[in-house]
Amino acid sequence: MNDLSRRALLGGAALLAPGAAFGQAPRHDLLIKGGEVVDPSQTLRGRRDVAIRNGLVTAVEADMPAASATQVIDASGKLVCPGLVDLHAHVYPEVSAIGLPADELVPFTATTTYVSAGDAGSSTFSLFRHAVMARSRTRLLGFCHIANFGLAGFPVGEMLNIDHAMVELAAKTVAENRDVCLGVKVRMTQEVVGTNGLEPLRRAIQAAALAGPWARVMCHIGNAPGDIEAVLDLLRPGDILTHAFSGAGNNTVQNGRVVPAALRAKQRGVVIDVGHGGGSFDYTVFEPARDQGFGPDVISSDLHAVSGNTPGLPFLPWVMSKFLNNGYSLDQVVAMATVAPARFIDRVEKLGTLQVGAPGDVSILELVREPVEFLDTRNNRRQGTQWLKPMQTVKAGRPFGRPFPSPFAWP
Repeated sequence: MNDLSRRALLGGAALLAPGAAFGQAPRHDLLIKGGEVVDPSQTLRGRRDVAIRNGLVTAVEADMPAASATQVIDASGKLVCPGLVDLHAHVYPEVSAIGLPADELVPFTATTTYVSAGDAGSSTFSLFRHAVMARSRTRLLGFCHIANFGLAGFPVGEMLNIDHAMVELAAKTVAENRDVCLGVKVRMTQEVVGTNGLEPLRRAIQAAALAGPWARVMCHIGNAPGDIEAVLDLLRPGDILTHAFSGAGNNTVQNGRVVPAALRAKQRGVVIDVGHGGGSFDYTVFEPARDQGFGPDVISSDLHAVSGNTPGLPFLPWVMSKFLNNGYSLDQVVAMATVAPARFIDRVEKLGTLQVGAPGDVSILELVREPVEFLDTRNNRRQGTQWLKPMQTVKAGRPFGRPFPSPFAWP
């Protein structure tokens, strides 16, 4: 220990900060240079550099020096967006019958935040929190399914037996996990609820109300049981209607017209979510809905082990591309996959933005301009001229993929 001189200490400091003079570390951990920043939260669109230190955005400025950062990503010719936020996915592998590991999806989705749409119920949420969320680099949150076993029994409808809709246990789970649980999930599809009609939705709303005024209901709408207007009229301001443009029978558009209850729901503040999935996005439903004022508030993927292998390819950037070629601007599309779902989540300050102090989550995409064909989940095809290609993803200032971060286990 006596041989550890002042010179050796200074030399060690220099090794920890390569290129730093006199032991002075670079100002930033990561600099993303030369890209076109698209941040709808700031109405910002233009060439900027994005700097990150200690997991947070520290600057968004023009032409910052590369020497100011330990690591530099060249984003020239690419779009630099806030980390994508997927409000509806299935990321509870091994327990949910359709869940996928979120971190393995990153090269295909450029998504930094996923919300598990009811993979876990009150009997399985604790394991989701402690064994999956805690080990994931990707930020994970979730809804607690009103069925106590969540989606472990898929494809058998979890609400065929109403006894599994345990209101008090669901409410307790949501309330005790408020930091990561957004509310209660329920699937209102005839094949899922059987003869139980509206009762699963009523119980989901009751559980959310018991958990607290902040808790929301995410209502999956497929081939709805009974009167579609009765289903829609139960939803409260702030609840989510997901699969809003499904062509699965009794849904939001009938004979080319949006049902009045759907328009009422949107007007009173129900969040309209895409939830593309493997069977829940139909151009012939979406297009008249869009034209009649029933467009989406949020673009989500409903990506899971089944849907990810379907021809519609419900990976979030590809789903965004469908809307980019069907009536929405780039800024609108990015907003619906970043700041809009982040506002609903309301758990992480400045999530879904690149504002100074925001999480250092960045999705780098290429806007590929070429003829392209899109397929919905009912084999309807649409032609386009551009699509969004994932290029690189950064979570809390750490890029996914090589070079490997050191220490590897952080964050």
